[in-house]
This record gives sequence, structure tokens and C-alpha cells, in this order.
Amino acid sequence: MAAELQNMAAEIRPYFDRLWPITRSLTGEGVRQTHEILSEILPLERIEIPSGTQVFDWTIPREWKIREAYIMTPAGKRICDMNVHNLHIMNYSVGFRGKMQLEQLQEHLYSLPDQPNAIPYVTSYYNERWGFCITHDQRMTLTEGEYEVVIDAEHFDGSLTLSECVLPGATPEEVLISTYTCHPSMANNELSGPLVAAFLYKCLAKLENRRLTYRFVFHPETIGAVAYLHLRGTLLSHRCVAGYVVTCVGDPAGFTLKKSRRGDTIADKAAVHVLSNWKGPTQQPPKIYEFWPSGSDERQYCSPGFNLPVASIMRTMYGAYPEYHTSLDNASLVTMEAIAESTLVYFATCKTLDFNRIYTTLNPYGEPQLGKRGLYWTLGSFKLNTDQRIHAIKWLLNMCDGNHSLLDISLMSYKAPTKEVCGSNALLPSDVDFLYAVAQELVNANLLHEK
Repeated sequence: MAAELQNMAAEIRPYFDRLWPITRSLTGEGVRQTHEILSEILPLERIEIPSGTQVFDWTIPREWKIREAYIMTPAGKRICDMNVHNLHIMNYSVGFRGKMQLEQLQEHLYSLPDQPNAIPYVTSYYNERWGFCITHDQRMTLTEGEYEVVIDAEHFDGSLTLSECVLPGATPEEVLISTYTCHPSMANNELSGPLVAAFLYKCLAKLENRRLTYRFVFHPETIGAVAYLHLRGTLLSHRCVAGYVVTCVGDPAGFTLKKSRRGDTIADKAAVHVLSNWKGPTQQPPKIYEFWPSGSDERQYCSPGFNLPVASIMRTMYGAYPEYHTSLDNASLVTMEAIAESTLVYFATCKTLDFNRIYTTLNPYGEPQLGKRGLYWTLGSFKLNTDQRIHAIKWLLNMCDGNHSLLDISLMSYKAPTKEVCGSNALLPSDVDFLYAVAQELVNANLLHEK
């Protein structure tokens, strides 16, 4: 796995570097430029929804274009220049030009006293206002006098950009992979999600005999998910068997799972299983939380009218790290190796979903004689018989009664007695992909039938 992680990390790095400086928002050329770059990794199809379009209880806002923004101090020094850091301008700020005293300017400045060296991320999407974000340390150095404010921005009737990509499988049953592309200059809370989603596509595209169809969606947070559900919600209600919102997957901390609203879906079970038994560089036990109606776009997909089986696999969750929504969520907070490992965790979860089947035994009366079929040892010994494949066969023949899926059986195998309990290596846990391979042997031997 180490070499795979290093190779993927090296492939991710150039994309991270190209995407990092782009000024993104709910709408605009920054979003389109971001999607164009991601389209080099997976074949995205663009959807433009015109401003003013009603999507359930929301209205698509006007498009935002920002050209320049800065403040000139009384001493003639330019500060809060968005060309130095694009978090300096309040996202979606209206245009403004004028001169004012410090007391008046202070009403339009935002800083964090508890994080004096951080530029906060502040937005005003649905109310017209202008403002700048500044480190609290710099704010405290501002002196009385006349300041000049320049914000060259406009709002106009344009469109909101969504992109999707459907990777077909043998069945129309779908796994939804959703991420957002609206945050500027944030590494963990923004770029890690789209990069993991894009490189997950590359992994799944190589998966032979895909059973499930995978739907990848890139859109702005909240309004984008609502708009996408307005377009595809009925289809997803019929086809979506599992889904995940991909965000905050770039820091090298342990993994976190936020379950779906239902809490017991196949999306939840597969993620719990993979995270609990992950053998990659990140070995910390996962943090597993039940659903709550806040956070990211899972609250849209899991809203009562849809209640889709959508969870979220993260590393350090949004709001749980001090750099969240500030300029400190930068390239030093994430590693390309962590992004690559997160991609492999998602890939393992998707493989678990894809290989999961329900089988029925064709010989339910006692254990069938396996030796005559070439499926069992010809030399008997309690001490020597430690072949995982043999014990997978026993699990399958006993539990494949039409009521247990391969994931169910895999979960049971991990809870079975260990060598320390029963004195044998026989009770080895089996992952879903391994059970699927063994099940195919039993199907070919006319011992199992796929339900």
C-alpha cells in the first residue's frame, strides 16, 4: 500500500497546486475553472442553472464576479488585498468605492480575537453587504484617519454551475458521491473533498465487473445540493442505495463517520466495517457519530422528503479543528498522502458495496461434502488447517440462507472467537471482496445460488 499511496500522492499534488489559488464561490468563473481542471481526472458534464430559478424553497442567486478588492490606509499602504489572499474579501460582497474614517470602516471588518493571526472566512450570499476579513493582529494596528475602500465586484443574472459524472455498472442501482466546490483557499474543508472524489472515480473506473453505478456530483454547498435534488431527486429516490458526502479528508488524523439519517443503511454498515478494520497508515480507531441535521450536504440528501442513505466519511470533522473556516486551513494542514489514503478508504468502502450479494445455499441439510468437490483438505489436522478460504467456505455455506448478505457475514466473522479464545487459527475474519471471490467458487460448484 505504501507505494500506491506515494504514487497517488504524487499525482494529486499538481492538481492541488493548480486548484489552490482559484477564487471560488457559489457561482462564477472560479467554479467553472475548478470544474475544468477536475474534468481532466473524470469526464464531468456541466449543468448551468439560471439565476432566479426556483428550486424547492430556494432561488438560484445572481452570479458574482469579483475583479479587485483592497483598503488603502491613511499612510497610503494597501491592506486586505484579495490579490494577496482571497479570503480578505467577504465572499459575495457587493461592489463599493468610497472614503471613510476608521470608526465607520470597523463596521465592515471581520476578525477573530481568539485566533489573532487568522483571516476568517465570511460570506453574505443572500443579503447585500460589503466587507473585508482581516487578522485581528492587523486590525489592532489600524490608526485613526481616512481610509479608501475599493471593491470592484458585480452581481448579474448568470447561472449556478453543477457538474456530474455517471460511471455505469451492471445494474442501475447507484452510489452517490457528492462534494462541493465553493470555498476559496481552504485545503481540508474544500480541496481535499473534490480531489478524493475525482481520484476515487479513477480507482472505480478500473474495477472489473462493476455491479453498481456510481454518480459523482460537484456543486456549491447547500444551494447546490438543493438544486441537484430538484433536478435528480426523483431518480435518486428510486436508484440510490448508498451515498457519501466527501469533505474534510485531507488532514492526517484518524477517520470519522457521520451516519445517514436512517442510521442502519448499507452505506452506514459498509463504512463502519471498512473504518473499523482499516489496515492503512492511519490506525486510530474511527470516531462514529449518529446523524444530526447540521454540517454539510448530508442534511439535504437526508431531508425528510428524500431521506436518502447518505453518510459522510471524514478525517477531522468540520468545526472540530481550530483552523476550520480560516486562512489557517491551508496547505500545511493537509498532506497529499492523507488525501490519497482517504481515497483508498472510500474505494474500499465502494468495493464492499459493490461485492455485496445475498446467496442461498442449494444444499441446506447439513454441511455438503466438500472433499469430493476439491474444496476441502485431503489431510486432516486441527493444528495445520488454517486456510482462510476453507473457513470462508464454511461461513458461506452456513449463513447463505437468503437472509444474510456478504457484508452481514463479514461483520459476523470479525466478531467470532479468536485464536486466544478457541486455540485455533480457524476463525479468521473475511472481508466482503474475499467472500465474494469464494462465493463464486461455490456458485460454480452448484452449492450456492445468487438471490
